[in-house]
Amino acid sequence: MGKGRKSKTGKGGTRQPPPEEPADGGGWKATRTWIAGVLSAVLVAAVGVVFTNWFTSRGTDAIDRISGTPPVTIGHVAVDEEERNIVLREPVTEPKERGILLGRATAEERAALLNRHHASLTDRMNVTVVLVGNRTSLRIIDIKPRVLVRKARSDGAFLQKGTAGEADTVELGADLDQQAPRFTTSDDPDVRYFSKKQIDLKRDERVTLSLEIRGRKAYYEFDLLATALAGDRTEQIVINGPGGSPFRLTGEATSFRSVYTEAPGGAWAPVPAATVCVMFPKTAGC
Repeated sequence: MGKGRKSKTGKGGTRQPPPEEPADGGGWKATRTWIAGVLSAVLVAAVGVVFTNWFTSRGTDAIDRISGTPPVTIGHVAVDEEERNIVLREPVTEPKERGILLGRATAEERAALLNRHHASLTDRMNVTVVLVGNRTSLRIIDIKPRVLVRKARSDGAFLQKGTAGEADTVELGADLDQQAPRFTTSDDPDVRYFSKKQIDLKRDERVTLSLEIRGRKAYYEFDLLATALAGDRTEQIVINGPGGSPFRLTGEATSFRSVYTEAPGGAWAPVPAATVCVMFPKTAGC
């Protein structure tokens, strides 16, 4: 009998396919993918919650610090000039300026004239300051007058208002004639107010300060320097007068080189010499 032929597999013959993975192996792979997706979603959500909580409590503070926003905003500054006499450092002698002073001008031109001649109130001034919080939590630990200029009392021109205003009751007062002016209360004039009490503010909270500043011995230009503590940082905020200029105050001199009284329409009229001698007996020629 002849030998049976063996089947030959040539080089180009068809290979047998590899065995398939068990069905349960593919299912576990899908399960792992699903679990990884769930864990990723939970992690993202948790990070989002943590970031939201941080941003709500501290994030805006951090952004404000980075951007240079001060911890306190000056919401409003006003000086009570109602029925208060005004003094200029130099007489008004230039013809155009005299015309402005005597009433031939707009209110803006008169205000600019007074500013050029360093107009100031006499002896005392009442200042209202509104401060607004710019941090989640902060504390104003000090406010004090800072004298920038001290000169002899102004005597250029005395502008007399119709009546002398009465002193209002104020919360805090400071005397610029002292070597280191500090705010105190009338109940405790020998103790610096901010050594015992501070002002706590939160974001967008407001505090209104009613301040009386006194100065009789000299002419002063000054600002107010507030110190605020936010977190672990202290910052200082400069408070200037209305319009951004320093506050100005002078003690009343014993005589003046010119004297005016208030006239209708915002103008000023020269006071007769005889009346000036009654008002200020030490005036030259009286």
